[in-house]
Amino acid sequence: MIAQTERLIIRPFTQEDVPSLFLLNSIPEILTYIPTEAFTEMAQAQAVFDDVIQKEYRERGFGRWAVHHKLDDKVIGFCGPKYVPEFDKVELGYRYLPEYWGKGIGFEAAKATLATFNPLHGIEEAIALIVHGNLASEAVAKKVGMSLFAEDEYFARKVHVYHTLL
Repeated sequence: MIAQTERLIIRPFTQEDVPSLFLLNSIPEILTYIPTEAFTEMAQAQAVFDDVIQKEYRERGFGRWAVHHKLDDKVIGFCGPKYVPEFDKVELGYRYLPEYWGKGIGFEAAKATLATFNPLHGIEEAIALIVHGNLASEAVAKKVGMSLFAEDEYFARKVHVYHTLL
């Protein structure tokens, strides 16, 4: 386990979470501000688990982590660090199932996750890359103490770059 809050357990993804990864990447509403196409096959989620998530865990000791909702006993999203070579920085990223939007889950998980960056992984600075128009994600970044640092492009989309020192 990485962190725990009253409602959430934040932990590394496991093989059993591949169906949750599929859901998080297959619902068009979730992907409105994500520069990727919706998944159509479970094999795509398996590839992300094997080739991205597990690779980051092995190479960096961190990566996106599963956000498990205690009461509902299921993975409802992810929150965690990812090294972004294009910026040479570690990004705090998060994504949740729509039925959990607007309930404070994003802030709760982001706050708990950010608190682990430095003590567990030596990360001294974090950014959040947020596509223009994604006001909910910007609100989470601001609420956890990040401030707008720059505007840039990422995957051919204009992004606001939020930043905080840890």
